[in-house]
Amino acid sequence: MTDLIARFDVTGFEPSTLPGIEGEWVGALVMRKTYTEGIVGSAVLHFVSSGTEASRGYLAAERITATLDGVAGEVTVHHGALNSPDDPTAFGYIVPGTGTGAFESWSGTARIVHDEVGPYFVFSLA
Repeated sequence: MTDLIARFDVTGFEPSTLPGIEGEWVGALVMRKTYTEGIVGSAVLHFVSSGTEASRGYLAAERITATLDGVAGEVTVHHGALNSPDDPTAFGYIVPGTGTGAFESWSGTARIVHDEVGPYFVFSLA
């Protein structure tokens, strides 16, 4: 396994609807990210969270369009967590077969971590 750190900033979000699902127990957003270190580019993701402020979870499907060492490509990642991204339940997976270009051979895990600088993915590539 090889680990790759990919720092990002959330650069936008718009509320989204979940047809057929009513109530305040769940919410959805279309989010946008900019990747600034490790890989350079952007992403769009569908983000769904549920629960309360005290106890919640999230699930996201993210399509990353970026360059790695100057080579362009795209890849899809699914990730989620309970309570907060730093919770030990945080998980993520690179969806096999979704990579193109620089990311064509990517498979493995993808976990979001936070430090004093901000959020980043740890991609553990198989």
